[in-house]
Amino acid sequence: MTGPDRSRPTGPVHDPTDATHPVRDATGPAPGLAPAGRGSGLTHEEERAVEQALALVGGSSRRPSLRWEAPGEGPGGGPGSDPEDLTEALLEAPAPVGDRPGGRVRSSAPPLSWDRARAAAARAGRAGPPPTIRLPLDRALGHVLAEALGALTDLPSFDTSAMDGWAVAGPGPWAFGVGAGLLAGRGPATALPDGAAVRIATGARVPPDTTAVIRSEHAHADEAKGLLHARRPVVAGQDIRPRGQECRSGEQLVPAGTVVTPAVLGLAAAAGYDALPAVPRPRVDILVLGDELLASGLPHDGLIRDALGPMLGPWLRALGAEVSGPRRLGDDAEALREALTGSDADLIVTTGGTASGPVDHVHPVLDALGAELLVDGAAVRPGHPMLLARLPVPGQSRGTPDGPYLVGLPGNPLAAVSGLLTLAEPLLAGLAGRPAQDAYRALVHAEVHGHPHDTRLVPVVHRAGRAGGRDHVAPLRYNGPAMLRGIAAADGLAVVPPGGVRSGTEVEILDLPWAPATPWTEGCFT
Repeated sequence: MTGPDRSRPTGPVHDPTDATHPVRDATGPAPGLAPAGRGSGLTHEEERAVEQALALVGGSSRRPSLRWEAPGEGPGGGPGSDPEDLTEALLEAPAPVGDRPGGRVRSSAPPLSWDRARAAAARAGRAGPPPTIRLPLDRALGHVLAEALGALTDLPSFDTSAMDGWAVAGPGPWAFGVGAGLLAGRGPATALPDGAAVRIATGARVPPDTTAVIRSEHAHADEAKGLLHARRPVVAGQDIRPRGQECRSGEQLVPAGTVVTPAVLGLAAAAGYDALPAVPRPRVDILVLGDELLASGLPHDGLIRDALGPMLGPWLRALGAEVSGPRRLGDDAEALREALTGSDADLIVTTGGTASGPVDHVHPVLDALGAELLVDGAAVRPGHPMLLARLPVPGQSRGTPDGPYLVGLPGNPLAAVSGLLTLAEPLLAGLAGRPAQDAYRALVHAEVHGHPHDTRLVPVVHRAGRAGGRDHVAPLRYNGPAMLRGIAAADGLAVVPPGGVRSGTEVEILDLPWAPATPWTEGCFT
């Protein structure tokens, strides 16, 4: 369900073994939390979830810190800086397996680590060779090349003039005649004898036996005597682009997996291509779940705006997908089942409903359809109830499902972004034939608190170093699982290992799709 996440924790929990926090009895209220019905603002079900969370950590000797604020940009506190955030961290702790709302028994196996979950999504995307289609140049922009592009001809395919000026042969001065001279696009000219000159335009074929091209501004033409004089020394071959200077026929221009940019289109056209071998864009359907969501207007009467429907389509398109408009299904298991079985997409993305609440229908519907769960939760905050599944094709009753993939995103907006980058991005990269995003690390200029056991993904913004200092990233506030204010100002997410990082250390960075692209590293551009 998009909105408040009925799921496992996205924050740390209180450890009664910490001497700085009073130990509470498992049956009594948590310190700082009034009993339900006495000003706590918690329902009985929420208070019970708090009790279960505290009972879970009661025997631990390792303290999961409640301090989750991330020093960052501008005013306002991040999660952990406000008592309500501490309450939220407690409420999001997992209930024991089989004792969660809704009563659905789930596997007791721990969720995959963040990096293993991401690797599983990448493997799924590359499980088979991607299909190949041929697209005319005017339709290939943004697709991924299915094959390496080899030059179909030498570039340039003949010796050409690099400048407007004079083609000359032998030493000067040179005799010239009247007339327009040699223009681009004309057939081959006759050989130029020693001591002769002829006017030539940029891009025109250079006559055989030409010694050099002299730019117009570097020459003096004596019209009366019909002689051309050079104003500076002439070097053999100057301002001539020799055949094959850029590449020879058959030479690789760009590798397979390259995203077709406007520059790639121009290069392909110059090399003689009319159409390109490309991988079709993966088709994605978006299903927005949740009865509490509004498509327009202000929140009211317990209803909230759907933030994910407007966000996911453009985000997935930025990842190279062909995306249909979002469908809002509410909390309707049958509608979800019909949408999944009726989809012809390569990937279905759902929002919310991935936990075990009474109206969280994703797991039961997947079970009923015979889907294979490839990732069922990831040890990452926010977003740990994310999932990746493979649906059977219609009519398939046995064997490994080989229908569309499904990425189930948590309902909280930043948790959904975490699921996008953890599961959808590497999966789509494989389906589209794109190379995986290169991992890189950056210096972080702040202490970033971590979860005691799980990876954290924290919005950051890149900053240039001052006075010779190193470039770095700064963590942003407003990074709670239900917040988008931080990610809206970010250009990346820092991968914070369990326990957090100190200021001045390096962390892995995940670029957002609109961050600057990685420079070319292959082909004839290096």
